[in-house]
Amino acid sequence: MHLHKQDIFISLGSNMGDPTDNLKQASDLVQALPGLSVVKESSIYRTEPQGLKDQDWFANQVLWMRRDKSWHPRTLLAELKEMEKRLGRIPGPRNGPRLIDLDMLLFGNTIMSEEDLILPHPGLKSRAFVLIPLVEVCPGLILPDGSKAESLLQGLEFRLEGHKIFQT
Repeated sequence: MHLHKQDIFISLGSNMGDPTDNLKQASDLVQALPGLSVVKESSIYRTEPQGLKDQDWFANQVLWMRRDKSWHPRTLLAELKEMEKRLGRIPGPRNGPRLIDLDMLLFGNTIMSEEDLILPHPGLKSRAFVLIPLVEVCPGLILPDGSKAESLLQGLEFRLEGHKIFQT
């Protein structure tokens, strides 16, 4: 499936407090934004920490949203960062524990590379905890560069046990 210019995919992650509830609160906030509607929510996956291993496992999820023409990648990024603050996120170490993490994975077929905004998300192709829920909500998804999400996932080393993702 080729991306429609109105399609947006957002990754949610948390490993502090009650991660499942944190994802629910974040999902509710995203879905309440005017001009955005949810197409599909993925299951919640429990994910082995990447990079910094000495921390709790993460809860991860992907939202497939559809936007109206009022949204721009910069506007959505600002809203997501504001939501993280509102939910209590405090800046910490890279790949470290976090109360909530909201990442824009795809914004239609937009390709951009600026200091604080890269689309598609730079980690999308190498992270099973992003690709598994992405493929769940949108099987057959083709990324802006023509690569297939399912093929990228097949190229990664990971183990999926139920809704637990192991990837070193």
